[in-house]
Formats: sequence, C-alpha cells, structure tokens
Amino acid sequence: MLPPPIDQGTVLIIGATEGIGRELARLLSRRVRTLVLVDRRAERLEPLRDELLTRNPTLGVMIERCDVSDPRQVDGLLASLEEHFVRVDVLVNNAAAGDRALYAEERWGRVEEMLTANVWVPALLTHRLLGPMLARGRGGVLNIGSGAAQLFLPGSATFAATQRFLDGFTEALRLEVESSGITVTRVAPGPLWDEGADAATDEVAPFFRISLARCARAALAGFERGAPLVYPGFGHRWVMRLLPLLPRGLKRSLGRLALRGLRREALLSPQAPGIGPGRPVLLAGEPSTA
Repeated sequence: MLPPPIDQGTVLIIGATEGIGRELARLLSRRVRTLVLVDRRAERLEPLRDELLTRNPTLGVMIERCDVSDPRQVDGLLASLEEHFVRVDVLVNNAAAGDRALYAEERWGRVEEMLTANVWVPALLTHRLLGPMLARGRGGVLNIGSGAAQLFLPGSATFAATQRFLDGFTEALRLEVESSGITVTRVAPGPLWDEGADAATDEVAPFFRISLARCARAALAGFERGAPLVYPGFGHRWVMRLLPLLPRGLKRSLGRLALRGLRREALLSPQAPGIGPGRPVLLAGEPSTA
C-alpha cells in the first residue's frame, strides 16, 4: 500500500485553527508543499498562517474563511481552489461539534449544528474531492472523530450517534477505494487537553487523557501507515479495544451509571453543565467549527 501523498503535496484542513487541526497543521508545515487552512473564524487564520511561515518560509499557505455548514460557502471554497489551480492531495475532515446535555433539553439549533458538522460536512467534502483523487490514483482522507462511537452516552446522544455515522462511513469508503491508491483513516480520540491553554479536564483520569499535540502525532503516524482506525493514547486504546467485547446489556448498565452521575452533578450544583443547556466538550478534533 502506498502511503498518502503528504510530502510535497497539498493538504486541506477543515477546522484548522484549533484542536487537532491546528496541531496537524504545525506537524505538516515542514513537509507539505501547500497547506490550505479552512475555518469560519477569519481572525484566527492569519495568525496561524504567520506562525507556520515562521516555521517554514518556503511553505505555501492558502487561508480560506468558510462556514462549511453553508453549501454556498462550500461551493465558494471549491471554486476558489479551482481558480488558484489548487489540487488537493489529502483532505482532513476536522470540523466537529459536541455538547453535553440531555436530548430533550438541548436546543434544536445545537442539534442541527452537530448533525451538520459531524455528518453533512465530511460527507459533502469527501464526495467533492474524492473523484479527482481517484482519477489521479493517489490521495488521502483523514477523518477526525471520537471514541464516543462505541459508547452509550446519556447527555451526548446526538454526538455519539454522529460518531457512529463517521465510523461506518469511513469503513465503507475505505473498502470502496481499496487498491486505488487512496488512504482512508478514522481517528477516534478520547478526552483531550490543550497544553497551551492548560485546559485539562479534571473529571477524567489522566490515564485516559492525552494532549492535542500527542493526539495529532498519533493520528498522522496511523494515517501514514495506512491504519483504518487510530485510537490515540495507550489507556484509551485498550479501553476502546475491550468495549466491543462487552455485552450490550452491560454497556447499557454503564450508561445508566453515567446518567446517574450527571443527575447527581445537577443536584449538587444547579449550574453544573451536566443537565440542561449544553456546553461544548473537547472530545473530537475541534468542538465547534462547523
């Protein structure tokens, strides 16, 4: 199997200014010919571009402000790539949204945002960019998801469901392009923290939590060796490997325990972010980049 065309290639990163997307951009800045950085927050794109050019003055950097939840803006992004004769060799789908709230109490707008960012966006962009990769016989799609695909998660029903879509989508797509020169990989991290922001999640045991930088390194290494699925972090990897062996009834019991924990948290502190209006959670590449 050929490795994905990273070195001296063109990599497009969706959700590039935070989370795993930002760390991947830093890792790739000394290797690729061109990075296309896409995010809806224009004020963060230019500082990231400047940082990457400091690391590698010969790097080609194209920044595109685009809300990829808007089909018209996606069309504009693709038109801009065509206008500038940019050939995307690797697509990094890193737009993801997560929340922590009971489904009945979640705002529908937030549910729509998660469905759009975690399902519609990777499906659309892969559909638009995969054909040219197949025609060239080389390419790569790196989907950044979450280990939540294997869990029954009260308080994260929509998020977990979207991660199951990404799991099935990636696995089926991988089979469709097998032996075509296209590498397709899904990364499913657990709890993450940002070393720069010192944003570790206190309620999660350190054994299961890794930094964004370490997660990005594991993601890139797995992608380059053609792994179908990457679980970054030793503790998280072993838990994810054991989960499929558990009976479904036991998984439900574990979910009930988690739900009781959320309700206890709400009783102890009415302002606790377990029940009621949701809060973004750092479970995937970038909590809110749709």
